[in-house]
Amino acid sequence: MNPPLNQMLQSQIQIEDDRTGLSIETLRRAIADNLFYIQGKFPAIATKHDYYMALAYTVRDRLLHRWLNTLEVYLKQDVKLVCYLSAEYLVGPHLVNNLINLGIYEQIRQAVEESGLNLQQLINTEEEPGLGNGGLGRLASCYMDSLASLEIPAIGYGIRYEFGIFDQEIKDGWQVEITDKWLQDGNPWEIARPEAAVSVKFGGHTESYLDDQGNYRVRWLPEYIVKGIPYDTPILGYKVNTANSMRLWTSEACESFDFQRFNVGDYYGAVDRKVFSENLTKVLYPNDEPIKGKELRLQQQYFFVSCSLQDMIRIHLNEGNTLDNFAEKFAVQLNDTHPSIGVAELMRLLIDVHYYPWEKAWEITEKTFGFTNHTLLPEALERWPLGLFGHLLPRHLEIIYEINKRFLDQVRLKYPGNNEKLSSLSLIDERGDKYVRMAHLACVGSHKINGVAQLHSELLKKTLLKDFYELLPEKFTNVTNGVTPRRWMVVSNPELSQLISSKIGENWIKNLDELRKLEGFIDDGGFRQQWREVKRKVKQDLAQYIHDKLGIIVSPDSLFDVQVKRLHEYKRQHLNVLHIITLYNRIKQNPNLDITPRTFIFGGKAAPGYHQAKLIIKLINSVGDIVNHDPEIGERLKVVFLPDYNVTLGQRVYPAADLSEQISTAGKEASGTGNMKFSLNGALTIGTFDGANIEIREEVGEENFFLFGLKTEEIDQLRAQGYNPQDYYNSNPELKAAIDLINSGFFSHGDGGLFQLLINSLLYLDHYLLFADYQSYLDCQERVSQAYKDQEHWTRMSILNTARMGKFSSDRSIREYCDKIWNTSPVPIQMKDYVQADGLLKVH
Repeated sequence: MNPPLNQMLQSQIQIEDDRTGLSIETLRRAIADNLFYIQGKFPAIATKHDYYMALAYTVRDRLLHRWLNTLEVYLKQDVKLVCYLSAEYLVGPHLVNNLINLGIYEQIRQAVEESGLNLQQLINTEEEPGLGNGGLGRLASCYMDSLASLEIPAIGYGIRYEFGIFDQEIKDGWQVEITDKWLQDGNPWEIARPEAAVSVKFGGHTESYLDDQGNYRVRWLPEYIVKGIPYDTPILGYKVNTANSMRLWTSEACESFDFQRFNVGDYYGAVDRKVFSENLTKVLYPNDEPIKGKELRLQQQYFFVSCSLQDMIRIHLNEGNTLDNFAEKFAVQLNDTHPSIGVAELMRLLIDVHYYPWEKAWEITEKTFGFTNHTLLPEALERWPLGLFGHLLPRHLEIIYEINKRFLDQVRLKYPGNNEKLSSLSLIDERGDKYVRMAHLACVGSHKINGVAQLHSELLKKTLLKDFYELLPEKFTNVTNGVTPRRWMVVSNPELSQLISSKIGENWIKNLDELRKLEGFIDDGGFRQQWREVKRKVKQDLAQYIHDKLGIIVSPDSLFDVQVKRLHEYKRQHLNVLHIITLYNRIKQNPNLDITPRTFIFGGKAAPGYHQAKLIIKLINSVGDIVNHDPEIGERLKVVFLPDYNVTLGQRVYPAADLSEQISTAGKEASGTGNMKFSLNGALTIGTFDGANIEIREEVGEENFFLFGLKTEEIDQLRAQGYNPQDYYNSNPELKAAIDLINSGFFSHGDGGLFQLLINSLLYLDHYLLFADYQSYLDCQERVSQAYKDQEHWTRMSILNTARMGKFSSDRSIREYCDKIWNTSPVPIQMKDYVQADGLLKVH
């Protein structure tokens, strides 16, 4: 007997699940369901934000399928996990990046548009997560993208800052810091895990005792305890099934409400502990000039490191392991000195909580940690006053003293009677006021120490960490930074990405070395024309944005000369300004001067307590006010400062740049990654012999890079001879004219004192040698101007910059970390279909 027809039809029909299906109809239905059931809205009352949230949850469902598959595989296979400890993650908007990595951008666009919505408007609705500031946080996010794309098991640990760093507004040319309320409308990409909360101690005192076996032990009796609550965000790889986790910690009081104090009328006191505890993760990097700021910063760093290490130990023990093989299952990378307290904290957990003998605990600790140094500035190596450190972390200070005692015993064996070496290498700086040296703790407690560019790593060994290198040379290595082409090309420059893919296919997105194939099209006039058309379109888009936001009209045919990065004197934004003033003076002296029209574009935030950096922002805007409104200048020069520079704005700026300003004093920039993003998008670089500039120049060719300025060894020689900036000021008429014009009050409504601090620092100190490099910079900029006039040749150089950027993929960086430091391998994830019937609960 044949089965009924309806049964036969049902057996042939595949019904997509609304949570995982990818057909247009299923996606439309999923968005509508999420609007109704999660946002609690129907179209007549839904806002644009509601539609964004409905779409985000639709995409997240498809992420969760991969994420949970990934977690299940990691648990079953007992893999080695990379744990990246970073105080910052400048992740950027999630939605469009997830659409690209899932490979569903076109399906979603069609589903959204068939539902009467505009995808780009919804993408623009997303609030950028306020979890980072500059290159350090963006690098961490590029690395998380690459770890997932390369199928390396990983967790990124950090802090869930409630109010981010700050939103920057410009008022009367000055930076004004505004609270960044990035979480106020909700974050659809994260999932709270309160069941995985941990406790973190602060303050109090320690006491020693003998355990039942007669072993010496120490217990820490804290003044107060806070609770760390993890929030997980899936980080998906590009067109793979791997979705790793970014686990960020927020602080809460263990007991949020004090009934006793409330009952006697102390209503504020009843919630005092809650307010105190939650302040811990309110804001990224408070102004640490006052002692209270330093204290909060140390609390933040210890809080997230302790939470993370406790979490790793729990994961490890829950899988039936012992801590004997902890270092074989966890590779913990310290992203700069901020998490270096982890060395002392892991020792505390091993010896005080899990009762390991010191020697075994130290062996585990040293094998577990790797340390990435990101700076050559001695002042950026964190040191904590001994009193502050001991008050907050009394047990850790004891442990650091013991680490130091044992370490210095090794130093004495190598350098008997050499007190200078002992003083230089000690974890405690005892010259004057005593400090704990966090970089020293990281160096001693890690099995590998890496710089982030070839020059940087060499300078570390010769200068900042010279004594450590001489004592422990086997620990040192280099891993040059990289950037992810997914975010910084496919997402931010889709037109150029499509042009490239039309010529060489899409494999370059996962293997950036394939961009070399573009060199085969360098003589194709049609291809060069297409390249110029793409560049002009993105320049037009940025010009429109500048007009809409700032009311400044700029020509997309002018040379877009761009410097966007954190404001700092060593990055020398004010050298760029001196060039602008010099060009202005030349035009004023000769109104008919033929110069290459330029639009100077700046962006970046200054630390709230960094007055000189804020003064540079004011100078940029003040010069812009004069230059942009001078009819004699016309369209030849324009100056733009883009407020609140972030990843979202970077996605507009990098593709539109013609010239990338990488003009830090040689020997000061560890690597830089903005230089890589610019070159990847076809901008040419004007730069010093510094950081990754050197390696970029080697790759793209000296003839396609504008090099100027003193090299590190020349700077050392000049300083040794006695550098006097006034010699340059007095002997260079154009430099003197530029400085005198600022001093006269010309750019400050006649107030000659407004920029006096900045000018005096240049005239009498000039720590970063602006005056010494000024003429070389001007001469190099003249070569830039001449080169830009020949658009055919400029286009060739632009194409070669993109074609030769394969080395600077963060995928290459992560492979090197895996080989040199972490000893980890890919773990491919096979997707297992989610079958609703299998999801039926079975409670035992």
